[in-house]
Amino acid sequence: MSRDSEADQPGEATLPGTLPGALAGALPGDLPGTLPEALRTELVAFRRDLHMHPELGNQEFRTTAAIKARLERAGLHPRVLAIGTGLICDIGDPDPARPMLALRADIDALPIPDTKTECAYRSTVPDRAHACGHDIHTTVVLGAGLVLAQLHEQGLLDRAVRLIFQPAEEVLPGGAPDVIECGALDGVGRIVGVHCDPKVDAGRIGLRHGPITSACDRLEVSLDGAGGHTARPHLTTDLVTAAARVVTDVPALVARRVDARSGLAVTWGRIESGHACNVIPQHAELSGTVRCLDLASWRAAPDLVHAAIDEIANLYRAKSEINYIRGVPPVVNDPDTTDLLRDAMAARRGLHSVEDTEQSLGGEDFSWYLEHVPGAMARLGVRTPGERTVRDLHQGDFDADESAITAGVELFTAAALLDAGA
Repeated sequence: MSRDSEADQPGEATLPGTLPGALAGALPGDLPGTLPEALRTELVAFRRDLHMHPELGNQEFRTTAAIKARLERAGLHPRVLAIGTGLICDIGDPDPARPMLALRADIDALPIPDTKTECAYRSTVPDRAHACGHDIHTTVVLGAGLVLAQLHEQGLLDRAVRLIFQPAEEVLPGGAPDVIECGALDGVGRIVGVHCDPKVDAGRIGLRHGPITSACDRLEVSLDGAGGHTARPHLTTDLVTAAARVVTDVPALVARRVDARSGLAVTWGRIESGHACNVIPQHAELSGTVRCLDLASWRAAPDLVHAAIDEIANLYRAKSEINYIRGVPPVVNDPDTTDLLRDAMAARRGLHSVEDTEQSLGGEDFSWYLEHVPGAMARLGVRTPGERTVRDLHQGDFDADESAITAGVELFTAAALLDAGA
């Protein structure tokens, strides 16, 4: 992966508000919190170590220990969560009168093989890979914490900042609810995060007011009925036909029962039934996902989907059993916090380093934090500038331009400084 691009030049934007104490009157190019070269090199090595040792959700013991050890070396006092993995760490002393900014990273990997053949730091764990960039997210928050700790010692950070290293983002409904239950948002006024985007160049971020991801739920359906010979389908429930009609008709029914702008979509990923060509089976199974763009439709989706499946199943005298598994609501970016990230990136690299982004149909459990406090997520560019091949997320060959680590660290440190001066 390439080193930092020309986008690393100081920005030309004017900083909003009043900066704290010793920072008053600072110009964008003078804003502290940039990444020293020695720490930059260390963070790249840290990320590669995580990449080589991916751990699945709620099993991130080595990852948690590595983060904890590095924070303690910096004189900080991280606290491992009561659930056994993940941790939080405060930079500075929390003040109830001045709620903290929280920086969140997810630390788990995916259960897929790493297929990068010419990569010195490819996964050493069979069928496990950091194919969604969580190793980058983790390293960015760690690096920001280390830089902010130095700024705090120098008297340049007037408001405490909390680091949140969250397990199990890839496991529905995500690890965020457990982290919240452990008190991670106590004393927090707002929260920010990043997600790798292989369509955005390293050194840039994508931002959006309002929804930036979509809701995602899981759906499992069982159909049962009398089987029999294919010569006499009129004496059976004809489950294969019933299952086929559920597959084709339920998405259409659901889509017609909500505002089309909600983007509510039922998409099937698995259908299984029968063992012989001349035997109508007694059992069929289907599974898929339900995705939508807005909160109102997400809240209505279970009842709509249940009703549509039952209607189709009843037409074929099939008994339906539905397991609707709640996933995550959409991430809805708070406008003020989104502007904070925009101002922070502009202060570092200029407004040209910020681009508008579209709403993704992917899900992200960062949304659970936003049920409690305002916050925003940015798309962190990880594509090497000029590279035409897009290494997509959740693919075994995914990798990132490591200069994105520098951009992410400096985005978060600038956000913390600007938030402290607000």
